[in-house]
Amino acid sequence: MTTDAKSNQKQKAQTLTSVADEIVDSMKFAAAQTAPIPKFDSIVGLISRLKGIVYPSFRSNESSPEKARAQLESELKTTHELLTRQIAIAIARHYESCEEMTQEDCPDKSESSIKYGEHESLALIAAQSEILATDYVSKLPEIRKRLMTDLTAAYKGDPACKNYDEVILCYPGLQAVTVYRLAHELHLLNVPFLPRMMSEWVHGETGVDIHPGATIGNHFFIDHGTGVVIGETCVIGEHVKIYQGVTLGAISFPEDEMGQLIRDSKRHPTIQDNVVIYANATVLGGETVVGQGSIIGSSVWLTSSVEPGTTVLMEKPKLRLRNQTK
Repeated sequence: MTTDAKSNQKQKAQTLTSVADEIVDSMKFAAAQTAPIPKFDSIVGLISRLKGIVYPSFRSNESSPEKARAQLESELKTTHELLTRQIAIAIARHYESCEEMTQEDCPDKSESSIKYGEHESLALIAAQSEILATDYVSKLPEIRKRLMTDLTAAYKGDPACKNYDEVILCYPGLQAVTVYRLAHELHLLNVPFLPRMMSEWVHGETGVDIHPGATIGNHFFIDHGTGVVIGETCVIGEHVKIYQGVTLGAISFPEDEMGQLIRDSKRHPTIQDNVVIYANATVLGGETVVGQGSIIGSSVWLTSSVEPGTTVLMEKPKLRLRNQTK
């Protein structure tokens, strides 16, 4: 090896050591055992199992109710065990990640927070996780009922659709809504990390970004899907249809007297029943209400409420045609 090559190798080793030292020095290490990190691979596997439960005919080939019931019970047992494990990991990590934060920065932090790494606390986490998993699984029949209304809305709302199976297999809007409804119930149970991880996974798969904290009524249909954004405090009624590129977002983020973000405020709009919002429309603000039966046209920018039955349209643009051959 030449002198220059040896010098380059030495410099590389010194650089790598220096970078590692700098990153480690910036880290905070707890005296107790470090909680594991929730992993997307495990969450994606859990999503697949949950979808198989709410759409059982796509996972079961059994020809009788008795056999289908036995297979579903087995699947529920396995799913419950996996979910309990993931909830336990999420809770432990959540408490540990809040440990170095102030009460203001981490609202869930308290003196009674469970400390990961202590025998008694591990038992508490395990017991709490199993209860939460059982509560969640008990909600799956209701989640399925809601999804059946969304399935019907998609079929009735798209003349290109041939049957219900096509919606389940091919429509990104229904996939996004399915994962949203599964994640939303975990969000309502205050399970950390998992609901957002589920939503972010399906966001990458479909281009539809629905925060699990949003409240969405039955018979909800997202046509095409790509580019749709629905914020955390958005409230959507029943029989609502939206198209690609729609944003239901916030105008701004309110702050308290200390300049800290107010995290529990209503920041996103309310969409009442039987509203249609066409492609690339933007509806913003926590006080904005789109009244029942309204139509919001393509590319509309809306930051104020509209009365029920209102049609909101952009003025027709003028086209300018230029013939390059003349």
